[in-house]
Amino acid sequence: MPTEKFQFPGSDGQLLAASLDLPDGAPVAYALFAHCFTCGQNVLAAKRIAEGLAKHGIATLRFDFTGIGASEGEFANTTFSSNIADLVLAADHLRKTQRAPSILIGHSLGGAAILAAASLIPEAKCVATVAAPSDPSHVTHLFKDSIPAIREQGEVEVSLAGRPFRIKRAFLDDIAEHRLTDTVAKLHKPLLIFHSPTDDYVGIDNATRLFVAAKHPKSFISLTGADHLLTQKRDAVYVADMIAAWAMRFLDAAPATDVVIPNPAAGIVVVSETGASKLQNMIAAGKHRVLADEPLEVGGLDTGPGPYDFLLGALGACTSMTMRLYAERKSIPLVRTTVSLQHSRVHAKDCEECETKEGMISRIERTIAMEGDLDAEQRAKLMEIADKCPVHRTLTSEIAIVTKAVP
Repeated sequence: MPTEKFQFPGSDGQLLAASLDLPDGAPVAYALFAHCFTCGQNVLAAKRIAEGLAKHGIATLRFDFTGIGASEGEFANTTFSSNIADLVLAADHLRKTQRAPSILIGHSLGGAAILAAASLIPEAKCVATVAAPSDPSHVTHLFKDSIPAIREQGEVEVSLAGRPFRIKRAFLDDIAEHRLTDTVAKLHKPLLIFHSPTDDYVGIDNATRLFVAAKHPKSFISLTGADHLLTQKRDAVYVADMIAAWAMRFLDAAPATDVVIPNPAAGIVVVSETGASKLQNMIAAGKHRVLADEPLEVGGLDTGPGPYDFLLGALGACTSMTMRLYAERKSIPLVRTTVSLQHSRVHAKDCEECETKEGMISRIERTIAMEGDLDAEQRAKLMEIADKCPVHRTLTSEIAIVTKAVP
């Protein structure tokens, strides 16, 4: 998946280093990610979550706050308010160059900052936080022994995660002014809170306070076993997967849920466009509903199998069912059948068993795995039966498709 590297001006005019992680096809949506205190855009959690979202078609902008990583400026001159301003400018950059972010994500203090910035990014449809404090001043416990010196001297160098950072009195004064729970109560956007019950840096009680303060729709997901920085890849991947699934309910590109198709009569399948995208369709068969779509790279939303996927699925299901019925009728100890299928277009001249010898023809490769204590004769018979399934016979016989327009 491609990643674009660029810079944009921050709140004090300094250039901020940024990365835009893109899906292989056209993005379904754009997200803005705020990293943890002093971490930077390339911290494992940020990088892995962005990569995970890209797999779901979501492009994610992550960047270094002023004075962090490859961004210009002095960290000592930053405040919680300046971080909020940088986030708003990052969203503005996306708005001008791509599309405004509809998903806002923040990790640790970045989660507090993204909550504070959310009202200033009108296009944002939903907000997700990971291990976020309910009070931004919670971060000061990382250098609590130096707070008296900072108050007295105005600026002191402290060690954070083994690296030196200069903290000014202005940072303490600014962060003390923010009442995050009041902000969350007025968020008016869907909120998803991730937190580990064993987080040693930001306790789980912070998640409780944020959740209680928030109005519905709000959700909480426990990151059982995860540490504060999500250093285990599986935890970051899980967060990305959950955000992608959750956010789709609130995005303009989300699959339509109000498409109503009356239950068709037995033997009739009805397919109707949902309007959620140019290719998404709802398939109705009796009381059952399933989405059909195409991959992102061809203009779909990848919300369901494609037409040929359904075709292969029909053949595979019919094959398996036919073999199962035969095995039970003949008392053959078949435990499980797994059918793998692939469709392709090949030159007719390369098909020895085909009557057509010119042009291109469709070719379906079907591989059948049979589990159970079967002898060679039983396996051979089951393979013979596989070719007699009704869908197989339909596909290999002459088919007349009669199309009529509704008056």
